[in-house]
Amino acid sequence: MAGTSLSDIMDATQLAKGCLYGNFDNKEEICLESFNFLTQRYAAELKAYLGAYPAGKARLLAYLDFSLQSKFRDENGGCPVINFGAEADDTNPVIRERVRQTIRGMQEMLKQMIADAVDLGEIKSSADPELLALKFYTMLEGAVLISRVENSNTQLEQITKLIQSEIEEISQ
Repeated sequence: MAGTSLSDIMDATQLAKGCLYGNFDNKEEICLESFNFLTQRYAAELKAYLGAYPAGKARLLAYLDFSLQSKFRDENGGCPVINFGAEADDTNPVIRERVRQTIRGMQEMLKQMIADAVDLGEIKSSADPELLALKFYTMLEGAVLISRVENSNTQLEQITKLIQSEIEEISQ
């Protein structure tokens, strides 16, 4: 973001400066709204996908399947959490906070899916939903980043299989 000029944004959007500043106060607001748009779109697609699965282990495994689909990443230039998080870590506290909220929200969603599976007796009660959610989310995000750099889904597929295996190990 710090290295992105208004001219870069105008070129990418094919919009005039007046159009941009007629709708946004500054470049930071453009970046924040871009992040919000991308994450809301992702959340809507994820919610629709997961809605086809019952709560519990089936929904947790469906989340992994959704993570493997590269459609969203390919069509939107990658994972917005990784892209914006890497750019805003030191330079933009507003966007950094918004990325942090998104990460916490995703981890909370995973935690709830795991807790639901525990409540349904599908996963052992000794499982720690909060710790597993943190572990699974960070493994997936790391694999998404590596897959993007390598231009290959191989490591994302391997990490997904590892998580699936762990879910089977803690299943009842």
